[in-house]
Amino acid sequence: MWNKLKTTLEMIKFEHTVFALPFALIGALLAAEGMPSSGQLLWIVLAMVGARSAAMTFNRIVDLQYDSANPRTRIRALPSGTLSMGFAVVFTLVMSGLFVASAAMLNTLCLYLSFPVLGILFGYSYTKRFTALSHLVLGFAIGLAPLGAWLAIRGEFAWIPVLLSGAVMCWIGGFDIIYACQDTDFDRKAGLFSMPSRWGTATALHVSSTLHVGATLLLINVGRLGELGVIAYIGIAVVAAILYWEHRIVRPDDLSRVNMAFFGLNGYVSMLLLAAIATDVLVR
Repeated sequence: MWNKLKTTLEMIKFEHTVFALPFALIGALLAAEGMPSSGQLLWIVLAMVGARSAAMTFNRIVDLQYDSANPRTRIRALPSGTLSMGFAVVFTLVMSGLFVASAAMLNTLCLYLSFPVLGILFGYSYTKRFTALSHLVLGFAIGLAPLGAWLAIRGEFAWIPVLLSGAVMCWIGGFDIIYACQDTDFDRKAGLFSMPSRWGTATALHVSSTLHVGATLLLINVGRLGELGVIAYIGIAVVAAILYWEHRIVRPDDLSRVNMAFFGLNGYVSMLLLAAIATDVLVR
């Protein structure tokens, strides 16, 4: 059982929860205007773990036929037979239950919204079959994290979390386009819709850079509405510099450093921003 669980966590790259979890914590910090209670933080973290784990495993289940045919992905756990379909389905159900239960422990609004959120998370897995905007759908799904954390603390909507969610959507969508450049040829042969396969790598990378500019501008507006200070803006500036460098090392004629941009540089973005905004909020 432990080996199966370990294989599942490796398959969904559990460590990449770092991409979205810090933004949820940022949403919680801004909502509380300081440090939320330990109970709120615990259930927010568990909700994030449950939602992402369920969504990623469901994505691997739904995409099994494509992962099996793609030389880059056929070594994954399900296509290679390392993990059974039955275990993956049970894991998805358990993680979905963890998400809903954690949302219920936060407040009634979060409980009610947990079901449509699961629908959005699962629905993303099908979008690449019919639209090149699937990258933005993924960004929207993950971008719900800071809004959800805000609702967990405040129980009401506001512009700050909406703009923060928009920033996450643009950031995630932008780097997902970069990652998809690796599969341009396969996606075309398989009839899948991605921006690189439908519009060409050069155009897709231009869209990606535009989205990252948009993410930076939205973060600046979050800082303005949240009355954040110099430390937060320094963090935003560093993030903008990282995104700029990301687009310098990935070019239409050189995709050799896509993994460095995706797994390396992007891993710093959310953590640096969390550190900057948390410091700004907590030392006021």
